[in-house]
Amino acid sequence: MEENFFQTLFLTLKLASLTTAILFAVSIPIAFYLSRSQGILKSILEIIVTLPLVLPPTVIGFYLLLLLSPEGYIGFIFNELFDVKLIFSFTGLVLGSIIYSLPFMVQPIHAGLEKIPKQLIEASYLMGKSKWQTLLKVQLPNCKPAIYTAIALTFTHTMGEFGIVLMIGGNIPGETRLAAMAIYDAVESLNYQQANQYALTLIFITLVLLGFVHLWRKKTINS
Repeated sequence: MEENFFQTLFLTLKLASLTTAILFAVSIPIAFYLSRSQGILKSILEIIVTLPLVLPPTVIGFYLLLLLSPEGYIGFIFNELFDVKLIFSFTGLVLGSIIYSLPFMVQPIHAGLEKIPKQLIEASYLMGKSKWQTLLKVQLPNCKPAIYTAIALTFTHTMGEFGIVLMIGGNIPGETRLAAMAIYDAVESLNYQQANQYALTLIFITLVLLGFVHLWRKKTINS
C-alpha cells in the first residue's frame, strides 16, 4: 500500500475521532434537556437535531459552504479573529462533521436517558443531588449501552462522509482528502484495487468497532 493510503486513512480516523469526542461533550446537555423537557422549545430542538438525517448531504454542504466561506458569517468571524480559513481546510471539515453527525450522537443518548426509571432520578434528588450530579452519577452510568451505540454510530458515520467533504473540504491530499473521496477517485480512474483497499479497511474498522460495542452492551446488560 502506498504512503498516500495511510495518510488518507489517518486523516479519516483523525476526523472521526475529533468529531466523536466533541459531539459527545456537546450532545450530553442537549440529550439531557430533551429527556427532561416538554413544550414547543423541545419540539423545535428535536426538529433541528433531526434535520441532518433527512436533508441531502449536498444541501447541508451548500449552506455550510456559504456560512464557512470568508464572506459568510462564521467564516468571516474565524478569519478575522483567529486568521483561520474554514473552507477547504481540516478545521472546516470538523465543523461540518459536527453538524452532519449530530443526530447520530444525540438521539441514542436521548433514548437511553428517557428509559431510566423516574423513581431512580427522584431518589437521587431526595438524597440532595442536583440535576447535573444526578445526570453524571446516576443517569449516564445507567445508560452506557446507549452511549456506546451513539459513539459507534457517530464514528462510523463520520468515516463514510462524502457529500459534506466534497462541498466544503474538496480533495486536498494531506488536508481534506478522506477515504470516501479516495474511493470515489479510484473508481473514477478505474483503479478498483485501490478502491477495494480503502473500502475493505473501512469495513474492517466498522465491524471491529460495532463488535466491540455489541460485546460491551451485552456485558453491561448482563451485569
